[in-house]
Amino acid sequence: MARPLIERRLSEIGERLRRLRADVAVTEEQLAHLSGEADDARVRHLVSETPLSERERRDAEGQVTAMARHREDLLAEVLRLEITQDELLDRMTVEG
Repeated sequence: MARPLIERRLSEIGERLRRLRADVAVTEEQLAHLSGEADDARVRHLVSETPLSERERRDAEGQVTAMARHREDLLAEVLRLEITQDELLDRMTVEG
């Protein structure tokens, strides 16, 4: 692969990594907030033991699960791009 092409791909990957890391930070903040809401819903359900409180608890826990899955997907993409970036840097070094 030609050096200019490698440099362009590295630049694109670097930009994508910056965006993904920002998305991870936002997702972690949202996950913390949703986890707090889920904890509150669990306590409300323990106190009231109504069908409505049970549904609210399940909904809140479902949101936490979905957000955690989204966070894991983002982190997996970050890892994949970092590996690609390392491979391109190795290629650039070898090809000199």
